Amino acid sequence: MSNTIPNRKAFTRTLTVLAQKDPSIFVVTSDARGSVTLDEFAQLLPNQFVEVGIAEQNEVGIAAGMATFGKKVFVCAPACFLSTRSLEQVKVDVIYSGNPVRVIGISGGVSYGALGFSHQSLHDFAVMRTFPNMVVIAPSDRFQTEAVTRWLAEHDVPAYVRMGRSAVPDIYTTADESFRFGKANMVRPGSDGTIITTGEMVAHAVDAAMLLAGQGIQVRVLDMHTIKPIDREAILLAAKETGVILTLEEHSIFGGLGAAVAEITGQDYPVPLDIVGIADEIPVEGSAYDVLHHYGMTGPSVAQRMMKLLRKRHS
Repeated sequence: MSNTIPNRKAFTRTLTVLAQKDPSIFVVTSDARGSVTLDEFAQLLPNQFVEVGIAEQNEVGIAAGMATFGKKVFVCAPACFLSTRSLEQVKVDVIYSGNPVRVIGISGGVSYGALGFSHQSLHDFAVMRTFPNMVVIAPSDRFQTEAVTRWLAEHDVPAYVRMGRSAVPDIYTTADESFRFGKANMVRPGSDGTIITTGEMVAHAVDAAMLLAGQGIQVRVLDMHTIKPIDREAILLAAKETGVILTLEEHSIFGGLGAAVAEITGQDYPVPLDIVGIADEIPVEGSAYDVLHHYGMTGPSVAQRMMKLLRKRHS
């Protein structure tokens, strides 16, 4: 049976359970109770729930102040607003002031594609990973989302976590196996090439690898859930053992996962590299799947890009 639980719901379910046992856990949101699926948390734990209205800048500032007094604060709102409108507060109040606020960007990437470019967050990995000490994570499925949420509750670090809106296929079968901070997961082994991906694009990468396997091409798939600090060792090992790398991310082709991989391979072990993501243009509108299909980011298109990359390697 296919999964029907979105990552955002897995996040709030896990956080609600944790907060019932830990009164220092707080949620701050900006009129995003519905989109984040926070109804249960707000009803069960009203004294640990803060609603600021449509005021994302205030939301982050308030959260930073609460963190100063030892609270474990989770700021929850659409990624498109948290990573733009409140970016200065993230920089000044969270990072430069040393406050370990967990910034949770919901409906990231093209999840809100039908609402137009104002609601797409295709830059968030790029801006967030430039901040000193900022952790950047994109969980791939509900199990990994649960594991990431538990990790965040146990570690006082500033973090940006991006998740989508709709349910996605399960990549893992348990939370325990799904996440080790800063360490990529090899979802599929392979020696002919590597797809390095993150977040909810992992399912599309697996689809591509399965299509390629049908043609006798065994491609490694790495789930790079932690974009910062990135798993440098896994990247270099993939470059040395498979010879080509394709990165796949629900993000601009500039500044995100692909750029991070290029920074590492370019310095230490250059190999043919193809960065697959949203092109350098104002993004199209449509359902999340339609936008991904338009930019060649679904399984069949990714498989074709890998074939082209492999031909380039052997030419």
